[in-house]
Amino acid sequence: MSDVVLRPSREPDLQSITAIYGAEVLGGTASYEIEPPSLEEMTCRWRALVERHYPYLVAERDGAVVGYAYAGPYHQRAAYRYSVEDSIYIARQAQRAGIGRMLLGELIAIAERLGFRQMIAVIGGGTQQSASIGLHSALGFHKIGLVEATGFKHGRWLDTVLMQRALGAGRTTPPERS
Repeated sequence: MSDVVLRPSREPDLQSITAIYGAEVLGGTASYEIEPPSLEEMTCRWRALVERHYPYLVAERDGAVVGYAYAGPYHQRAAYRYSVEDSIYIARQAQRAGIGRMLLGELIAIAERLGFRQMIAVIGGGTQQSASIGLHSALGFHKIGLVEATGFKHGRWLDTVLMQRALGAGRTTPPERS
């Protein structure tokens, strides 16, 4: 997909990021939010990640942001510091074009360079999100759990699928930094 450029996100991208995420909140089940967050809220969330040097990427096609992905803390407690959770959202008109695969592949590579050892995918909508499950499987994730009926959205109960992928040496050696 030569017409798509991946790059680190910048603050001016947040308008597009907010629109992409808002469409998923309103029409999809990947996010369990009910109301789309404002640009100000999305800016706060973005800053919280980039200021801590977590990777936050955008996919750009013809000068427009058509998708984004980031890795953030899996949990806040210190012992989790080598594990990250990924998030990927693609604009509706750009879905199923390989952009998610490009973003996730680059996100994995960056997370490995940063010394993270595990990446966790928390896939809202469970079995309804087969594209996300397929994407993660194709890039080396394996299913580690199903949490049933954890969300209620669009008039139905939703399951959450948990998937995991080792990064770098994974658990075979201690981390290089503490």
